Amino acid sequence: MRLRTIFLAFYCAAVVLYLTPVLLVFMVFGLRDPLLAVVKRFLRFAPGLLGLKVDIRGLDVIDRTKSYVFMSNHLSFIDGPLLFLLIPQLVRVILKKEVFRIPIVGLGMRYMGFIPVDRKGVNSGRVSVEYAARLMKKRRYSFLIFPEGTRSLDGNLQRFRRGGFFLALAAGVAVAPIAIRGTRELMPKGSPFAKPGQVRVTFCRPLAVDGYGPEELSALMERTRATILDAVKKEGS
Repeated sequence: MRLRTIFLAFYCAAVVLYLTPVLLVFMVFGLRDPLLAVVKRFLRFAPGLLGLKVDIRGLDVIDRTKSYVFMSNHLSFIDGPLLFLLIPQLVRVILKKEVFRIPIVGLGMRYMGFIPVDRKGVNSGRVSVEYAARLMKKRRYSFLIFPEGTRSLDGNLQRFRRGGFFLALAAGVAVAPIAIRGTRELMPKGSPFAKPGQVRVTFCRPLAVDGYGPEELSALMERTRATILDAVKKEGS
């Protein structure tokens, strides 16, 4: 268990060192999507290195030519990197600003369109969402959001936050719910090591935001939450 996680950490560090000159070249020529595609290709081995057996369902409901705000329940540190690899698009993420302080990694993420947010800042979330919406409209990006805001301690679906839904409305794109199971048992919150095991990821049919406005935001949030909860329950039965 520990050896797998340590080996993956060394592998990721080696990838960063190897791709550093590639990052600089791609930045000179303004190549964002190709750089993200290269990063994704190098990291595709990560689940196998951790011993994860991933069962993917419902991928056919995702139109690879469209932009979405993907929203998933959040059980483990594994969730973000795993979904980044499984989503059939070059998806970006809004992350806490501390991640962007990692040398080289932070620079690369900013360049590729990942967005920092200060969770303690009063207006930081709004500013990050507005910037993400502009990128979605201009460059047709998709974003991955964990609407719970943090990992669940007991595995139950927590209350949703509004930021990701404001993003979907501002960008005029559908919400694509995702239900994930199994990652909490393999790497619960607070654990620095991941265990090998089975994970199931279900892509649910996207929810169009047509007809929703700020006044109907709660209804969109509840519909998304119910879709994820229903998928989690079905996959667990």
